[in-house]
Amino acid sequence: MNKKTIAHLCLFGANLIYAINFTVAKTVMPKYVEPLGFIFMRVVGATLLFWLVYGLFSYQKVEQKDMLRLMLCGLFGVAVNQMLFFEGLNLTTPISASVIMVTNPIIVLVISAFLLSEKITIRKLIGIAFGAMGAISLFTNGGDFSLLNSSQSLGNLLVLINACSYGVYLVIVKPLMKKYQAMTVISWVFLFGLIFVVPFGYQEFSEIQWRTMPTNIMYAIVFVVVGTTFLAYLFNIIGLRTLNPTTVSSYIYLQPILASIIAISVQSDQLDWNKIISSIIIFTGVYLVSMEKKKLEA
Repeated sequence: MNKKTIAHLCLFGANLIYAINFTVAKTVMPKYVEPLGFIFMRVVGATLLFWLVYGLFSYQKVEQKDMLRLMLCGLFGVAVNQMLFFEGLNLTTPISASVIMVTNPIIVLVISAFLLSEKITIRKLIGIAFGAMGAISLFTNGGDFSLLNSSQSLGNLLVLINACSYGVYLVIVKPLMKKYQAMTVISWVFLFGLIFVVPFGYQEFSEIQWRTMPTNIMYAIVFVVVGTTFLAYLFNIIGLRTLNPTTVSSYIYLQPILASIIAISVQSDQLDWNKIISSIIIFTGVYLVSMEKKKLEA
């Protein structure tokens, strides 16, 4: 098996894990673990695993001047990102959350325009408009705006804000990824993220009733902590070593498809016309933005 095949299999595996996570995490929250308590476990577990690998196999010294940027990456890429995602997923459905996450390339483009002065063309503007319309359709339930009295609408909005936070992270972490090894960056990012998460998540973590928790829920927690947070990132690193970033990022489009199949198969969610139409609108917007980018790179 050649390196490219292994890289593609790893990327598929990473996005399959992300897709499964939408449904698995929903089985745990909020009956057994509240969202912030779940994030506390996820970040603590992943931080320990990343630093174990970093310290034993890939230690690299970090310059003092880069600590502030790493701290901001921990804030946007771990703390705000993960806490809002799990709070949102707790309120909305796996399919809606996975579709909203596909808006990430559009969000990154908008943030890059503000932070890096990246030029936005007419085609990209149209793509941004399509993405915004699709997202708005999802979190307003197809036009029935009920943010104040609908938990699902609020959940969709929190997932969208989470995607924005992750977009900020992708932009500000880019210089660090060019300067340091990936394991070095992610280890420090998670360490700073943990510092921000502890004040918000420890209380809910301390309230978990471990003695009465079913075995299958225990396995679900282990999957999210080890699989979604640690293994999926390692799979992405393997993919990035061989394939270009454009190819790697394109795998995000698999998540709504896989998440929908998984959620429907276990009857934790169902498709409706609003989700289907909103998905088409969002994918159209992402296509317009991405194709313009590829054209410029060519």
